[in-house]
Amino acid sequence: QVQLVESGGGLVQAGDSLRLSCAASGRTFSTYAMGWFRQAPGKEREFTAGINWSGGNTYYADSVKGRFTISRDNAKNTVNLQMNSLKPEDTAAYYCALAPYGLGNRSRDYNIWGQGTQVTVSS
Repeated sequence: QVQLVESGGGLVQAGDSLRLSCAASGRTFSTYAMGWFRQAPGKEREFTAGINWSGGNTYYADSVKGRFTISRDNAKNTVNLQMNSLKPEDTAAYYCALAPYGLGNRSRDYNIWGQGTQVTVSS
């Protein structure tokens, strides 16, 4: 069973950058697509970015396209989310998740979740 632990969240100002990391345990990490979701207070969890098993295919929500970059290092069992030009509306808890059947953009496509890391962007 793969376990996921996120890190890298914090409080930043609008326009700043942050890099989130997700460390995965388990030998089969490299065979799965991974994704980042976020959930703001009072809102539903939403897809942010996804990456296939090899890193050769990525997918972004329109709201972060051009500002966020997802990447993975299968040798280190990590998946990262580089967030640039942050906006107050990016404030949310960010979750790393594993997709057992391939890259998707729905919560139901993912069956293992981390506990989340908080990102707060002040204006």
